[in-house]
Amino acid sequence: MKTFGRRTEAALRAVPLPPPEAEAPPPAPHAPAAKPAETPAPLQALRTQVMERIDPRAAVEMPQARVREQLERLVHEVAGAQRIEISATDQALLAQELVDDMLGFGPIEELLRDDGISDIMINGPENIFIEKRGKLQQVKLNFRSASHVASIAQKMAATVGRRVDESSPLVDCRLPDGSRVNVVFPPLALDGPCISIRKFSKRKVDLQGMVELGSLSNPIARVLEIASRCRLNIVVSGGTGSGKTTMMNAMSRMIDHGERIVTIEDAAELQLQQPHVVRLETRPMNLEGRGEITQRDLIKNALRMRPDRIIVGEVRGAEAFDMLQAMNTGHDGSFCTIHANNARDGITRIENMVQMGTVSLPLRAIRTQIVSAVDVIVQLERMRDGKRRVQQVTEVCGLEGDVITLNDLFTYEFESEDAQGNLIGRWVSSRVRPGFMNKLRYFGLDSAFAQAMEIVA
Repeated sequence: MKTFGRRTEAALRAVPLPPPEAEAPPPAPHAPAAKPAETPAPLQALRTQVMERIDPRAAVEMPQARVREQLERLVHEVAGAQRIEISATDQALLAQELVDDMLGFGPIEELLRDDGISDIMINGPENIFIEKRGKLQQVKLNFRSASHVASIAQKMAATVGRRVDESSPLVDCRLPDGSRVNVVFPPLALDGPCISIRKFSKRKVDLQGMVELGSLSNPIARVLEIASRCRLNIVVSGGTGSGKTTMMNAMSRMIDHGERIVTIEDAAELQLQQPHVVRLETRPMNLEGRGEITQRDLIKNALRMRPDRIIVGEVRGAEAFDMLQAMNTGHDGSFCTIHANNARDGITRIENMVQMGTVSLPLRAIRTQIVSAVDVIVQLERMRDGKRRVQQVTEVCGLEGDVITLNDLFTYEFESEDAQGNLIGRWVSSRVRPGFMNKLRYFGLDSAFAQAMEIVA
């Protein structure tokens, strides 16, 4: 009977150890930090025997430091009984590995704890890459096998009630800290299970923090703050990893705490600070192919929840039409993100996504809806020096014939590159009075906006 979890020194000794043939010498306290010289088989046997004496369910109830302490003692005891030579350093490493497997996500647990890492990419058991400070690099970590990767992936999916296996080889989910996870299983992934993790900083970044990081200028931060307070409808556009979610979180801090906000996401990532936030998340279909709840279903339902603002984490399909409808029916100040290379492409992407769900709708009617709904597009890009920067802040002006007219309020102009490879540029204001000035005047912020834009009266 397993007894791991008792607050006694003998908590891990549920099964008596076989007597040794001779007294095994204790490991030297000055043992080298190099890996042990034994083949993997003895270490695997040691790991297996240690696991047989552990009750993981009881371990969950104990502090992690206590679990590690008892595991180190058990590893030393089993190694001595089985005459497996292993240094004190490697005993501690094996104990930590077991702790991470039981209470965390295996060998990548230390990567998840590193706040400097923004992405973790697992391409099979032996190829693990990270993105740090905008640059990709391989790390010297590995899983024991493809099945080890698979078990960690299934554990991640299970934390939010989802499943991944050969019959359902694709899944999007999130970790308890909000990190986004995508898993691809064989047979779709030819080299073993692949896991992609997008981490989000634990430090809440506001617009001023983004100014300090060089992602935008003070005037742009002021303009975006005013746009958020004045309930303008904003689309955040950019490529993968360009910082769209971070920008949405930063702008959302300007929303009044008296407003009711409904967020809709495939995997919940937004970290809003307001007290009145309703978070909705989609649900995939079950094994019978039923029970799927899409973003489109959630947006339609959100309209019945008396929201002041609706925030959609990422629009990627027919729900674009429902989002435009919400923006046009009294839910001013709504946000969403899309994938596009620039503001003009963003408009085209919205048109195409609307047509995915409403094929019969004339193109002019779609463009009229877009012009009526969207006020500002914020375009982001991850540049070749690894930094995320605002490239355009663009006003959606109106229709001229069948063409949607845009006005760039701010644009980023590249100038040079320094000796460290950092790009140098500046943000230029068009100093053109926007068409939504009357709305700014309604909130009493037209003068502040004109000052930030350096508009001359």
